[in-house]
Amino acid sequence: MRVLESAVSSNHTLNEFSGWTNKFIFPPYDFSIANCMITNFHTPKSTLMMMVSAFAGHDFMKKAYAEAIKEKYKFYTYGDAMLII
Repeated sequence: MRVLESAVSSNHTLNEFSGWTNKFIFPPYDFSIANCMITNFHTPKSTLMMMVSAFAGHDFMKKAYAEAIKEKYKFYTYGDAMLII
């Protein structure tokens, strides 16, 4: 997501991009290109969780995580993933 958002121009087109990015995505953030996201269940209070909360909303993510815990989903890198639309 950081790569995509780093390659977006001011008129919301995706351009070639190479090199490092300093983009740090956290709420509130206005996404330029993405309209969905596939991601794992990340550690609470992590920077990845901040990015996902910026995309889907913090309250929604709290509900999703409560459901994932209830259903015994696997967390972290090799765990279950979710599609956020």
